[in-house]
Amino acid sequence: MKPVFANSAFVSAPERFYLRGGGWRPVALRVRYGLFEHPIAGLVLIDTGYGPRVTEGKRSLGLRLYNAILRPDLVMGGQPAAVLQRLGFTPDDVSVVIVTHFHADHVAGLDAFANARIIAKREMLGRVLRAPVRANLRHGIFTELLPAGLLSRTVDVDGSALIEAPLGLGKGRDLFGDGSVLAIDLPGHAAGHFGLCFSAMPRPLLYAVDAQWCGDALVPERRPGFPASLVADDPLALVESTRRVLAFQEASGEVLLCHDPAVSPHDLGEGMP
Repeated sequence: MKPVFANSAFVSAPERFYLRGGGWRPVALRVRYGLFEHPIAGLVLIDTGYGPRVTEGKRSLGLRLYNAILRPDLVMGGQPAAVLQRLGFTPDDVSVVIVTHFHADHVAGLDAFANARIIAKREMLGRVLRAPVRANLRHGIFTELLPAGLLSRTVDVDGSALIEAPLGLGKGRDLFGDGSVLAIDLPGHAAGHFGLCFSAMPRPLLYAVDAQWCGDALVPERRPGFPASLVADDPLALVESTRRVLAFQEASGEVLLCHDPAVSPHDLGEGMP
């Protein structure tokens, strides 16, 4: 069992914004989400990426401004429904959606998966749903993207057993009870942010989501400062999470990040710039 990753959109940003010492040229950053089949849990999605609910139609003023600033360029062939169709599935076949955090570029397509069980930080979801609009807006969170009744079908990540992850990564939550997929807390980017370690693969894979925006930024001297630090929920925690991800990679683990512009061997072919 190994995951594949699709690209829902590109967002252009100057390299210097996310990589210390980078240039001013704009780079097309990917907005990945993942997919895998678990022998018991069934078809599992990791986040949903960006979708049309961010870029068009009736939206709050805050979401329209967010879209105008970031200008995500949707990859229609990389949207979940299109990718699932290519693989012989429909959205109704998705049994589980793992939500690593609640930023718009990770939850914009949740409404398509009304039958799926959600695995997420339940306490964090409750906080998001109760928070004032302005507080959520500051963190790039829009509750209009979260389907009604989401909390009632959400299973708490932190209810799963803690077991040791490979290659010195520390402990992770055993999401399916077989040690194959571990939720690894990686705080800093967003409150409740976690990655996923596929520990049963011959070379363990850590999907570190938004711990950094590209692989080169894992190295201390290339980690971004201002303005990237402005969007971090906890800059000091982000430094420690980045250190752990780099240590895992240096111990022969494989690391994939959501927004890395580099093509990964785990990427599906659709969604090239």
